[in-house]
Amino acid sequence: MNIDPILRSVVAVRSSIPEDAFTAETLGTVREGSGVVIRDNGLVLTIGYLITEAEEVWLTTHDGRVVPAHALAYDQESGFGLVQALGALNAPAVDLGDAATAKPGDPVVLADGIGEFVEANIVARQEFAGYWEYLLDEAIFTAPAHPSWGGAALIGSDGKLLGIGSLRLQMSHGDEVADINMVVPIDLLPPILDDLLNRGQVNKPPRPWLGAFSAESNGGVVVMSVAEGGPAAQAGLRQGDIISEIRDEEVDGLADFYRKVWSSGPAGAEIPMRILRNGREAWLRIKSADRNSFLRKPQLQ
Repeated sequence: MNIDPILRSVVAVRSSIPEDAFTAETLGTVREGSGVVIRDNGLVLTIGYLITEAEEVWLTTHDGRVVPAHALAYDQESGFGLVQALGALNAPAVDLGDAATAKPGDPVVLADGIGEFVEANIVARQEFAGYWEYLLDEAIFTAPAHPSWGGAALIGSDGKLLGIGSLRLQMSHGDEVADINMVVPIDLLPPILDDLLNRGQVNKPPRPWLGAFSAESNGGVVVMSVAEGGPAAQAGLRQGDIISEIRDEEVDGLADFYRKVWSSGPAGAEIPMRILRNGREAWLRIKSADRNSFLRKPQLQ
């Protein structure tokens, strides 16, 4: 595969976020990563955390030009973000591939917006549960890892886009530990793309959000922290609490915890949960919220 033409279509993304934004403390006020042109009109697909609550977005092309852009949408469920360039990028759109056919062992390239790329292989296709109330049924994992993974383009051997880089993680294999990248599969985009372009969000009720950052430990769910002012904090959930049940149903790991919360109804639903705190059991009722209601909306430019 000749990667050079594709590198023209991967741009650097830089965003500025107000200091009083909800995500400023956790994600920073200056965020840098990559994005890939998916339409000839300058529509760029990136990873959403780069542009959440962005006040300004700038794209840098392969030839060093800096182009202003507008943050169009961030889909919380997939993690994708959309940016519209406000000037000519002079970069062709990359065709979307079929991530469902990608399998472990397949050769891929992960390319960033400054022209760096890593020739890698898919090492796994499996469920991924993130601590920030995020779940992918079948994420793509690649190795070796790209050092600049956020928003990077995962390109298959046919030159088509298979996904967008999201995280750098570590995978243990026996006594060896290897750095890998987690990639959001591109197949999640087509069903929601028109809604994101026309409405700025998917046309369905938002999921209930708790504002709890959690980790899995021996099949249990442990609260690492809670978002200040979020539903969990207001209900009294604390760091160190172990969540054992949701609506009288035992919680079996982080993914199961999320699915039970999300099946409770749309945002605003009350989530009763049993917790273990300092060796004692207690019940909490958390009135969930729409996560987007805590975030600054993109400003029209």
